[in-house]
Amino acid sequence: MRAFETEKTEVAEIDRSVYDIKDKVNAAFEVNSGLTTEIVEQISKEKHDPDWMREFRLKALDIYNKASIPNWGPSLEGLDMRNIVTYVRPNTEMRGKWSEVPDDIKNTFERLGIPQAERSSLAGVGAQYDSEVVYHNVKEEVAAQGVVYTDMESALTGPYADMVKEHFMKCVPPTDHKFAALHGAVWSGGSFVYVPAGVHVDIPLQSYFRLNAPGAGQFEHTLIIVDKGAYLHFIEGCSAPKYNVANLHAGCVEIFVGEGARVRYSTIENWSKNMYNLNTKRARVEKGGTIEWVSGSFGSHTGCLYPMSVLQGEGARMEFTGITFAGAGQDLDTGAKVVHAAPNTTSHISTKSIARDGGVSNFRSSVVVLPNAKGSKSSVSCESLMLDDRSRSDTIPAMDIRCDAVDVGHEAKIGRISEEAIFYLMSRGMTEEDARALIVGGFAEPIAKELPLEYAVEMNNLIHLEMKGSIG
Repeated sequence: MRAFETEKTEVAEIDRSVYDIKDKVNAAFEVNSGLTTEIVEQISKEKHDPDWMREFRLKALDIYNKASIPNWGPSLEGLDMRNIVTYVRPNTEMRGKWSEVPDDIKNTFERLGIPQAERSSLAGVGAQYDSEVVYHNVKEEVAAQGVVYTDMESALTGPYADMVKEHFMKCVPPTDHKFAALHGAVWSGGSFVYVPAGVHVDIPLQSYFRLNAPGAGQFEHTLIIVDKGAYLHFIEGCSAPKYNVANLHAGCVEIFVGEGARVRYSTIENWSKNMYNLNTKRARVEKGGTIEWVSGSFGSHTGCLYPMSVLQGEGARMEFTGITFAGAGQDLDTGAKVVHAAPNTTSHISTKSIARDGGVSNFRSSVVVLPNAKGSKSSVSCESLMLDDRSRSDTIPAMDIRCDAVDVGHEAKIGRISEEAIFYLMSRGMTEEDARALIVGGFAEPIAKELPLEYAVEMNNLIHLEMKGSIG
C-alpha cells in the first residue's frame, strides 16, 4: 500500500514538453512503501537472485540502517524512505525488438527520441522504465567484436555471472555512504557492458532511464568493464514527469578501465523537480588508462552528484567536464572527486554552473594525492554565473596533498550577466528573454561541444526552457 495514494499527485509547472509525459501507472507488481528486511527479501525473490546476491542485499540493508545521513550538503529533510516504493515492475517483459514493447511505454520513449537515436547513431540501446529494463538491443557488428551489452539481471544469472560477482559494488562498496548501502539493498535494472581487449567501439552505447511512477525510487546499476587497450563511449540519459510527492534516484555506475584503455561517459540528468538525485558514479583506472566524464545536471529538487575517479595505475588520466543549471526550488550540489594513487597520473576538472530565480548551484571537488603519486598533475577550474540577486553559488574545493613532487592548482570565477550586454542585444532586435538565453548558451557552449549531438541539442533546449518566465 502506498503511503501517499490518497494525495493529489500532479502539480502544475512550466511546460517541459516531452519530459512531463505522464503514463497511467500500470505496474505488474510493486512492493509496499518503506524499507524493511521483508521488502528487500521480496525484491530479491522477484529478481530470482542467486544466494550470494540475496545475502549481499541483506548486509547492505544492515549497513544502511546503521549509517547516518551525511551532515553536509543540501538538506534531505523532505526525503522519507517510509513513503518511497523501492520496486515497481512494469507490465511487460524485456524485449529485444522495439515493435514488441507495449504501446504506452513505447510511445513515451518514441516521444523522447530513443528509437530514432538508435537507428541513426548508436551501436546499442537499453531502455529502463521504472524498476526494469524493458528493451535492450545491440547491433550485430558490435556483438561480433565480442562486446557484451545487456541488462544487469541477464548478466547476473547468465554466462557473465562470475564477472558480475567479481566486480559488483567493488568500486562503490555499500560502506561508502548511506545511499550506496540503500542501492546495494534494493537495486534493480541497469546495464552490463564488457569490451574485450583491443576492441574499439566506434559508435556509442546508450542507456535511458525513465521513472514514471509517483513516489517511487529508481536504483539501476550500471557496470562497465573495458579491457586492456579498448575504447568505449557510453551515453546515459534520464527523465521523469513532475509530481507533488518525492521521488528518489539512487543509482550506481561502476567503470573499470583497463591498462591503456579509454572510456568516455556522457550523461544529461533531467529529472523532474520533485526528485532527490543521489547517484553515485566511480571509475578505477589502470596504467595508462583514461576516463572522461561529461556531465549535465538540469533536473531534480535536490541533487548530490560527484563522479569519482581512482587513478591506480601509473600514467592514468581523468578529465571531468560538467555543467549545472539550478532554477527555482532547486538545490544542486555537484562536482567531481579524484584520487591520484600512482605516479605521473593526471586529472583535469572543468565545470560551469548557472543559478537563477533563487536556485542554489554549488560546486564541490575533492583532490587526493597519495604519497606514492610523484609527478602527478591536477587542475580544477569552476565558473559560476548568477542571473539574479536571489540565487546562490558557492565553490567548495578540498585538496589533500600527501606528496611534494606534484603540481596541483585550483581557480574559481563567479559573476553576473552584464546589463550592457543585454542592452546591446536588445538594441539589435532581441527580446530580453532571448538575449539572456543567448548569453547563457554562450557560457555553456564549451560543455555543449563535448556532448553527443542529440544531448547538446537537448541541453540548449533545456536552457531556453528554463529561461522562460525568468525575467523580473
